[in-house]
Amino acid sequence: MDLTSLLPLMLIVTGASVPGTPRASGPLAHTYSIVARDPVTGEMGVAVQSHYFSVGPIVPWAEAGVGAVATQSLVLVDYGPKGLELMREGLTAPQALEALVGIDPNPDVRQVAMIDTAGNISAHTGPKCIPDAGQVVGDQFSVQANLMANDRVWPAMAEAYKNAAGDLAERMLKALEAGEQAGGDIRGRQSAAMVVVRAKPTGKPWQDRIIDLRVEDHPNPLVELRRLVRLRRAYNFEDAGDNFIAEKKPREALEAYAAAAKLAPEIVELQFWAAVSMFTNGEEQQALATFRRVFAKEGRRWVDLIPRLARVGLFPDDPAKIEQVQREWPGHRRKR
Repeated sequence: MDLTSLLPLMLIVTGASVPGTPRASGPLAHTYSIVARDPVTGEMGVAVQSHYFSVGPIVPWAEAGVGAVATQSLVLVDYGPKGLELMREGLTAPQALEALVGIDPNPDVRQVAMIDTAGNISAHTGPKCIPDAGQVVGDQFSVQANLMANDRVWPAMAEAYKNAAGDLAERMLKALEAGEQAGGDIRGRQSAAMVVVRAKPTGKPWQDRIIDLRVEDHPNPLVELRRLVRLRRAYNFEDAGDNFIAEKKPREALEAYAAAAKLAPEIVELQFWAAVSMFTNGEEQQALATFRRVFAKEGRRWVDLIPRLARVGLFPDDPAKIEQVQREWPGHRRKR
């Protein structure tokens, strides 16, 4: 495609009048990140860690059915939304990146990577990014870093991603962890983020983001990000269990609830709502066993919630049923 023919569109998308128009840069998000597409599921994502407060709103950008972008170093945040806009208009990721670099008055200080829904990938590391800085562009992924402790960081990320097993989120986490282990940001660490979107849009953008997590400020942001990814997976299983209940598939629901509890045994509420769903859909014995475990851990608050749910139609409005569940609390008899 002849990019010169797209100049009017690029000027509209970027808001520039002519190439070279001065534009303000955003925050100094020196960092390391990965942009990737899972060739099996088509999911696309960005994961990042930085010694910068709340990196999540700045570096990662992704849209189902379109692509993903990481924009960092002396950031021009515009590369994110406007890169997605150009890809949405039909440009490949390399074409979109070339177009935006071409009208950026300060491309030498930028570091950007883009991938589109077909897996086309491109990255740019300007020669004035603070060293150590560099990138590795691989098969449907790119890792990039600047202001690193050494030049081993981004190669370590690439190798970790290529050798990792699991879903896209897990593999991107492995890449970030390898970058940290290799030396990471020379200044230390402060925040992290991850976005993963579906291959195709559903028409409901809030459902298209499989993972959208931020660690704003933390002494070990990757440790915290991994914890949050685990919880996100657990809640996804919980939601799947509720859907199976609605579809009258109790066996599949119990399996999903069990998976959620295994992933996040410390989250008592996950078990409580699973028990409510099971009880109200005919799986009373399984539900009572789960209520018993919930009440043993955090009894009174959940016991008292049962009649409140009944009043709004989320639990059988039957005193005998309510009493049956509340009896699973060890303190119930003492109360009487």
